[in-house]
Formats: sequence, structure tokens, C-alpha cells
Amino acid sequence: MALLRPLSGWGRYPIAECALHQPDTSAALVEALGSIPDGIARGNGRAYGDASLNRHAVVGMLRLDKLIDFDPLTGAIICEAGLLLSELIAAMLPRGWFPPVTPGTKFVTIGGMIASDVHGKNHHGAGSFCDHVEWIDLALGDGRVLRCSPTENAALFAATCGGMGLTGIVLRARFRLLKVETSMVRQRTLRAPTLAHAFALFEGTLGWTYSVAWIDCLASGRDLGRSAIILGEHALLDDIPADRRAAPLDRPARTAKRVPIDFPAAALSRIPVMMFNKLYYAVQRERDAIVDIDPYFYPLDALLEWNRIYGRRGFVQYQCVLPLAESEKGMTRLLRDIAAAGQASFLAVLKRFGKGSFGLLSFPMEGYTLALDFPANDSNFRLLARLDAITREHGGRIYLAKDARTDALSVAGYPHLDSFRAIRREYGFDTRFSSLQSQRLAL
Repeated sequence: MALLRPLSGWGRYPIAECALHQPDTSAALVEALGSIPDGIARGNGRAYGDASLNRHAVVGMLRLDKLIDFDPLTGAIICEAGLLLSELIAAMLPRGWFPPVTPGTKFVTIGGMIASDVHGKNHHGAGSFCDHVEWIDLALGDGRVLRCSPTENAALFAATCGGMGLTGIVLRARFRLLKVETSMVRQRTLRAPTLAHAFALFEGTLGWTYSVAWIDCLASGRDLGRSAIILGEHALLDDIPADRRAAPLDRPARTAKRVPIDFPAAALSRIPVMMFNKLYYAVQRERDAIVDIDPYFYPLDALLEWNRIYGRRGFVQYQCVLPLAESEKGMTRLLRDIAAAGQASFLAVLKRFGKGSFGLLSFPMEGYTLALDFPANDSNFRLLARLDAITREHGGRIYLAKDARTDALSVAGYPHLDSFRAIRREYGFDTRFSSLQSQRLAL
């Protein structure tokens, strides 16, 4: 039986009253789909906007969270789509295995990672998560469940990887984990006083497995694009402190703190964020360090409900990618408009992408991606419309897993969109699976 509930994405904007179904088994889910005229799957609700919202039906996946099989020789794992990445890591890291690709939070489901074809700090070398997925079992909504892979129902597999849940519901998946010696990361921090310096450092450190930059989006003039670039490698046994070598795969206990209230809007106005950014950049030191996996990959997970910092109206995240040849010119324009508008974002991240994935709606392309958070208000929406236009002019695209407000023009940067729509029509998905986002963007 469905429960009517107000739901939102992680940005808490928009909020919609949805009929939530929560099946306990894959069989129950397949049966329930027969009585649902139109719906969308939802993992842990960590897509930022309206990608997992549908007023008619939302199919919650968190009860389908079983780890089914694991091969300790190859690292191949089979699990249900509702398994949280945090639970997978808790089970497998003590055995010496880690996800081949991870986003910036571990509180996502495996199904959500496939639907968004998530990327991480290692995209320039490892690609997206779906590049490591060997097969999925997909419920089509008409009682059928198809095995999809690069060699079996390959077109449907390519449409589902990054397809935002619009081609059925992933029930199970098989993928390979990465072998690691320790639960620590060898980290190097570099300072880039300008955007040009940041690009040069990224290009000069492509041999590192992981790289990401915090970027000061309010800096202007000669400081435009100043950044702290953080590189990483999985630490080997000989790299870590002597007192950790007896149990190198243990993770120190971390007590996550919780944001207890919605912050007032003034907390993230231009002046406080500008002061924070100046201080943050000033304290960065070029150095090497050995750090634990959690603070390196998931720093914000230590602050539960950090989305409340943006206040009751919520926030939107803007993430775009620009092709390599256009990245420096386009990012310069984006940062200049952001700085001139004075709209504060203290969570601004720059990354280098490698070649794009096979997924028809997979976000990455070879180039640079910029991600920023903004409080949800009219002035920021006007700014974001200008950023949309700049992204389009430079041949870029917007990440659907982060989007809550763009228009159909902005999906034109996905070159395989027509093929994706054709597959939706071929299988009847266009009348069976939709979200508020897909309706807004005519996906």
C-alpha cells in the first residue's frame, strides 16, 4: 500500500507530495509495477533535485539491500540495487576491497549510482561507475525482468547506465571492486593562485589516481579561480604509520555530527562566505599526508543533514562539464559571472574528467567539471540561467543528478538524447516511468 508523503531530493527543493511504495522483495516490486500507471525508483534520495520524484508513484528501494555474492579472488560482487554504498564499504573494506568509483557521499544506493552513472575523483583514469558494471537485472514494468550487459540487451544497458531511472528499475547488479592494502590514502595538497595555475597542475598530475580541487568561486581579478588541489593514492602498507600496520584495513570510529536547525539565509550571504573562502585558501599548505579514507572521499558525510545549512527554502547544485578545448575559456566566464553576481557558494569543486562513458545520458566528457551549491532563491535562479547559456555556448552539458531547475535547452548537450528517447518509446517506458525532472526536460 502506498503512503502519501512529501518528498524532495538532497537539496530540499522542490518538495512534492508523492505516493511512496516500499516493496520488500524483487518479486513484490515486479508485481507492484503492474498496478502503477507511472512512477520512478528512489534510492536514498541523494539526487539533489527532482529526479526521484513522481506524484503518482515513487518506488522506494531501501528494503532491497541484500549482498548476494562475492568472489574474493576477482572482487566481483552481486548485490541488490537498494544496498547503500556505506554498507558495502563497511562489509568489504575490512577484506581489502573498495569501490572502483565513488561519489562524494557514501549514503547512496548502488541502483542510484547506476542510474546517475556516478563519477569520482578518479574519472580521468577509471571512468564512471558503470564502466565497472558487468550486468544488471532490470524490471521493465510489464512483468518482465531482463539481464542487461555490454553484450546482452546492450542498447537497453547503455540507456539505463546514466538514464536516471527512466528505463525501468534496476533490481540487481554485478560489478568489480578495487583491491586495496589499507584503509588510508596518501594525499598531496597543492596551491593554485589562479585558474590557469589550477589547470596546469591538473594536467601535470594526471598520473595520480585521484584529484580534485576546492575552488574559490568569489575570488576575482588576479585571484580568479584560486584553488587548493588535493591528490590521492590508496596508501600501501609501508606508507601508513607504524601503529596502524597491525590492522591496516581498520577504520577509526567517527562520530558524525548533525546540523540541528535550518540556518538563516544571512549565514551564506556574500561576506561570510568570502571571509570563509579567504581563510580556507590561506590555511592550505603544500604538503603530503596520510589520511583515512572517510575524510578524503566523504568529508561532508561527517556532518549529517548538512543540507540544512542552506535554510528552509533549500538549495540547488549546479554542475556542468565543458570539453577540454573549451574548459579554461568557459570556466573563466562562469567564474567571472559568479563573482560579479556575488552569489555565494562555499562548496565549489573543480575536477578533470577523462573520456566519456558509453551511457547514452552519462554526464562526463573529456574536460573539466565545476560543481557549486546555491541557496534556492530567485536571484540565484537568474544567475544559473546565465550559467546555463555559457555552458551551452562552450559545448558543455549539465549533470542531471544535480539538476532541479534548468530547461529542455540544456539537455541538448547530450548527443545521444534522441537514441535514448527512441529506446524509451520502443519499450513503452515513456508512458510507464517518469520523474518531475523528466517531465520538465522532456526526456
